[in-house]
Amino acid sequence: MIGLNIIIGLIGLGLVVFVHELGHLLAAKAVGIEVEAFSIGWGRKLWGTTYKGTEYRISLFPFGGYCKMKGEEMLVKAWEAGDSTIPAERGTFYGATPWRRILVAIAGPIMNVLFAVFALSIVWFFGFTIQTFENRILLASEYENYAQTEVQAAEEAGLRSGDYVIAIDGEQIEHYREIQQTVAQSANQELQFRIRRNGDEQQIAVTPRLNRETGAGQIGIFPWIEPVVGSVRAGSGARIAGVREGDRIVAVNDTEVVHSVGFTERLQQTSGYVHLTVARNGEEQRLQITPSHTDDGRREIGVSFKPIEVSSPELGPFGALAAGVRETGNTITLYVRGLGMLFAGIDLTQALAGPVRITYIVGEVATEGFTLGVGAGFTAVFNFLSLLSVALFIMNLLPIPALDGGQILLFAFEGITRRRLSPKLVYRYQFVGTVLILSLIVFALFSDILFLTRR
Repeated sequence: MIGLNIIIGLIGLGLVVFVHELGHLLAAKAVGIEVEAFSIGWGRKLWGTTYKGTEYRISLFPFGGYCKMKGEEMLVKAWEAGDSTIPAERGTFYGATPWRRILVAIAGPIMNVLFAVFALSIVWFFGFTIQTFENRILLASEYENYAQTEVQAAEEAGLRSGDYVIAIDGEQIEHYREIQQTVAQSANQELQFRIRRNGDEQQIAVTPRLNRETGAGQIGIFPWIEPVVGSVRAGSGARIAGVREGDRIVAVNDTEVVHSVGFTERLQQTSGYVHLTVARNGEEQRLQITPSHTDDGRREIGVSFKPIEVSSPELGPFGALAAGVRETGNTITLYVRGLGMLFAGIDLTQALAGPVRITYIVGEVATEGFTLGVGAGFTAVFNFLSLLSVALFIMNLLPIPALDGGQILLFAFEGITRRRLSPKLVYRYQFVGTVLILSLIVFALFSDILFLTRR
């Protein structure tokens, strides 16, 4: 399964990088810079054809691609020769004005944003359904197997198990996923929770705490999930004992349970056989089940609980486009905030994903999505590729030498000062950037290896 995830992930990641390089290609041709080669993939050329002076290639490794513009190698030649300026021949990269080079550099990231808008617009146009739970919460700190002593913000603020969250900062809350998303995006920011408790409404201020492994906000809650069986795994203890979809679990070894966390907690406290009391068609039945164990040693019987399904509204082409633009803008805002979290003391080995982990996650999202159906699979893939595209947009615009942002900064300096770039200055500038990028890649790969060993 890991191998399949990586193969699918390579295709997805390659698509995002291809779109980026396509932006550079189109911009270069538009401003009069000749493009010698445009490749889908890296490594040895498998196939190629020349059209209007550009060789279009398919290369061995399907990991993105590249756009080779005429004259890019003149920088190294000028540096080796000790020249004071880079030759500015007509049609070459360095022969173009600084502002045209800036346009070429920024076109790649812009294409990634446009691709994100396109992907999300497609998702909203065809519609999607998410599985979630009602807007009722449980405090994690009340349960031994889930207690997180470092994350008790909800309890300290005054939230209680059984509360219904009906609004956060004035925005209406319909289901638990909306609570999750708002809290995750608001680490160290006070939120005004409007809750309903025993029929009465009240306002409670809650400040999510930063999870140093993920960079997300946490308050220490779980969804209150009614213990109604949604599915029973084939061959599991529950299936063998006769548990059916729609059964409501009433008790474990005669101890009442009223939600899924209580059921799981009680199950972990047992040993040997488990006597499960279920309500079915208005009658109660007592079933004897032999639990199995997960990889981490936890007892389970092979049931999952019934979620609620929330469908997106039906949107026409323009409505879907507007939703795609809005969601892309929200994602950009979140990524910018996330960059700030890198300096807030989070564990970079957990929070920073390199190419291997990204590839794996793309594949994992795809395979898990397609198990729920073709529509769900494509929705999951397009959503994740849009996130990846925005990440590439943000990262490439950082003012780091060797990235598009660093190049833009360099060319803007040249345009403002009206002085031709020194090959020595540019070479050293890019060398520093290359060292930084390679160091980041090595660190990210180390982080990815740790990630995969935990799978």
